[in-house]
Amino acid sequence: MLVIKNIDVFYGNVHAVKKVSLHVDQGEIVALIGGNGAGKTTLLSTVSGLIRARSGEVIFDGSQITRQKPEKIVSSGISQVPERRLVFKPLSVEDNLLLGSYHRYSFGKSKAIAGDIDDIYAMFPVLGQRKDQPAGTLSGGEQQMLAIGRALMAKPRLLLLDEPSMGLAPAVSQMIFRHIGKLRDELGVTVLLVEQNARSALKISDRGYVLETGRVIVQGTSQELAQNNDVQRAYLGRDASD
Repeated sequence: MLVIKNIDVFYGNVHAVKKVSLHVDQGEIVALIGGNGAGKTTLLSTVSGLIRARSGEVIFDGSQITRQKPEKIVSSGISQVPERRLVFKPLSVEDNLLLGSYHRYSFGKSKAIAGDIDDIYAMFPVLGQRKDQPAGTLSGGEQQMLAIGRALMAKPRLLLLDEPSMGLAPAVSQMIFRHIGKLRDELGVTVLLVEQNARSALKISDRGYVLETGRVIVQGTSQELAQNNDVQRAYLGRDASD
């Protein structure tokens, strides 16, 4: 579904992503783990068109999207849930959800959009209870649900999730991870997940890549990564041989 080939991304003279190649197959949850500054968010933003790669290719469903504008990429079936959620705080919960479907209105799908909002409320009942409430008054976990719901309103086939557990209490984080699993299992959405909580990310994903200073240093199934001594020491807080 998604193929990234030898991507190089720079911020001025800073080489943030270095010859990264990876792939995500349809129906997978693929985890991208690594420390701060590893290039994880930059890579997601490159896929979604928010940042331009200096070289390399991003291919989605066999089509080159490396130079496409973000709105065209969303229309093609990719949505991103940004780091720190970035909901529109003065707007109501429902208006935030409607903004997620902005590109669909030109196709006369207002009834379908209303039905999709009902589906989001069924998935996250608390959002339905607070649909008229300003998004900025929601808790962190509720804002994360809203950010995911907003992205789902674009009807993506591939969802890019950037640090969904950031700043959340452990119990809320685990609830969010359960919902991520349901997105794939019940809705058929493929997921590329960026997450510093490597333990939780590897539990729900099929495969993973570890980024360090802009490079992929190890890849494999989630089970293989969880049993890798270097990954254990760096990201899981213990040695696999202990």
